[in-house]
Amino acid sequence: MNNDIFNLCHFIGETVTIFTASGGASGCGFSGVLLSVNPCFIRLMTRQGTPPANPISESFCGSFAGAMGSGPKGHNGIPDMIPSFTVGSVCDIPIEKIVSFCHNAV
Repeated sequence: MNNDIFNLCHFIGETVTIFTASGGASGCGFSGVLLSVNPCFIRLMTRQGTPPANPISESFCGSFAGAMGSGPKGHNGIPDMIPSFTVGSVCDIPIEKIVSFCHNAV
């Protein structure tokens, strides 16, 4: 493993921004939590998914985000039971396409 890849390994689990040699939307960079590094690519979690359900809170509060009043209001101001689920996203970025790596100083 070369020094650049070894240095990237120190930031696994931290939020970083990666700029790549590409155009379009990918030219604006990728920000997320660095999940893994290998000699071919890095893996970033760019959007975290919905956490697992909590069976205790569901019995008291309902199983959807709208149950706590954060969702859109339905009839008589009572929140609609609209699920708020996301699956998240992960990006695999080839090492040879990375042109800039940004991280916090601390």
